[in-house]
Amino acid sequence: MPLYEHVFLARQDASTQQVEELTTQMTGIVEQGGGKVTKTESWGVRSLTYRMNKNRKAHFVLMNIDAPSAVVTEIERQERINEDVIRYLTVRVEEHEEGPSAMMRKADRDRERDDRGGGFRGDREGGFRGDREGGGFRGDRGPRRPRDEEAATEE
Repeated sequence: MPLYEHVFLARQDASTQQVEELTTQMTGIVEQGGGKVTKTESWGVRSLTYRMNKNRKAHFVLMNIDAPSAVVTEIERQERINEDVIRYLTVRVEEHEEGPSAMMRKADRDRERDDRGGGFRGDREGGFRGDREGGGFRGDRGPRRPRDEEAATEE
């Protein structure tokens, strides 16, 4: 049977339980059609790059499906009908990826970095410009030269 990766986006105001029920419903459709869902991952609520149907965020869910194409057609039909589903995408693949998907690996990496205390915000110090040391805003660069001296040195 062909292998598919199927991702759908559910509205952000849908509860986690509603998204799980939707995933269970899609899994039931696959099993009724003679296929099976080999892996299901919920990526959680993530920001969308642009607004879709007045939503700025959505629940992301990945399903690895091993089923005939008729089953995938039925899942997509059900998702078009369901008002909680914003978008969906199904891609046929040669083989399913073993272990967690790239999105889950990224989430684990981010979580580890946060636990170590590193990361983008932890690497830099300070906050606003007024907290610099050494009298005034110039820091250790010295006093500012008047405009006339700058013009004389350039010529």
